[in-house]
Amino acid sequence: MTTAMAGPLAGGTGMASKPKPPETLADTGLSEEFVVDLVLKTLYVQGARAGKQLADALKLPFTFVDDQLLSMQQRRFLEVRSTQGASRAGYTFDLTAEGRARAREALEASQYVGPAPVPFAQYRQMVAAQSIQLVQTNRRALEQAFDWLVLNQETLDEVGPAINSGRSLFLFGESGNGKTAIAETIARLLGGSLYVPYAIEVDGQIMVVYDPLYHRSPLDKTRPAAEDGDDIWLPDTDHDLRWVLAARPVVLAGGELTLDQLDLQYDPFTKLYQAPFQVKANGGVLIVDDFGRQRVPPRDLLNRWIVPLEKRVDFLTLHTGAKFPVPFDCLLVIATNIDPKQLVEEAFLRRIHYKIRVESPTVEQYEKIFERYCREHAIQYDPTAVRQIYRNFYHAHSIAPRGCHPRDLIDHLLDIAKYLEITPTLSQDLVERAGRSYFLDFPTAN
Repeated sequence: MTTAMAGPLAGGTGMASKPKPPETLADTGLSEEFVVDLVLKTLYVQGARAGKQLADALKLPFTFVDDQLLSMQQRRFLEVRSTQGASRAGYTFDLTAEGRARAREALEASQYVGPAPVPFAQYRQMVAAQSIQLVQTNRRALEQAFDWLVLNQETLDEVGPAINSGRSLFLFGESGNGKTAIAETIARLLGGSLYVPYAIEVDGQIMVVYDPLYHRSPLDKTRPAAEDGDDIWLPDTDHDLRWVLAARPVVLAGGELTLDQLDLQYDPFTKLYQAPFQVKANGGVLIVDDFGRQRVPPRDLLNRWIVPLEKRVDFLTLHTGAKFPVPFDCLLVIATNIDPKQLVEEAFLRRIHYKIRVESPTVEQYEKIFERYCREHAIQYDPTAVRQIYRNFYHAHSIAPRGCHPRDLIDHLLDIAKYLEITPTLSQDLVERAGRSYFLDFPTAN
């Protein structure tokens, strides 16, 4: 049983596998014409730019970009508008009429403007080099990470091996006992960082992968603090800049998840693809919360993942009809408060390697949770308040205690005290008022 509580989590360690800077244009896996078109589109959309600005926009070494700039000048696609300094990096380039015509042609094929994409083959190599299966934990680290929750040792000892498997975990049990908190804590425990490409080129098409919502800087202070020294991060340029160093991704999908979100999202106007959830989660954790509440039938959703779970490879389809295999390298955590036997069949449950029931709290655990929340809000803890809640609500109305109840009851108590302009305490009156405003006054099935 669990509850949320403010406080740091134990961060995992792990150095990302650094992609080497390309030494030649061939090392990028991109053709000269591809780079030419990307430069032309960038100038068409952004206007005149200095050579260094173009290299920064494309995330390619200036020497590579300058080779193409020279070629484009010879082909009369570009002209130099001004110069600053002796280096061509300070030259300001702009499109000629011929260059604008060529840029429009390139934009008709794809409106992608941004960092040069990474070839799909290089992406697959990097996913393997920084796989989630290379991340391991142990009992000491797990206990430290989950110290902010109230969990029995048996549950912890089930969660640990599931994390080390790097495969899949099914959390089930009654609502309000902390399944989502466990899933998110697992994600934070893994810690570390990895490199994510801005975009991928596959069969001439561009798939955008980098998503700032999920691929956050390792310095992001909205994340829990890491272990000593693990939160020291300095940006570096000693790698292929088409890759972004990011904290291990945590992708959360809830009741809004639909089947089409697990496939490539193609925009016919821009002619670009957005990577689906599971690709953005590669190297990290994909959490499907409130499973069974989605608009798509659970069986359809799970059937979609049977092959990826077993083979660790998913298949995506381009609008041209071409299919290609993409790594399915994430720890899939499914959380539900519905009986799994009502949701899935044996064939799928067999492919979910770990199934863990998250139980409702015992009286002792409930008291510990309640005391923690009191301490967090500077309220003097009194065990008689818990006995009052059990007597007047749980026993009187056959309501089952849940791990979230102490937090919610104390929040109600604080709101009531603020309204009455009194100091919040565990007085009989405030506890009773909080309980009456929180619980429904009719029997609830256990």
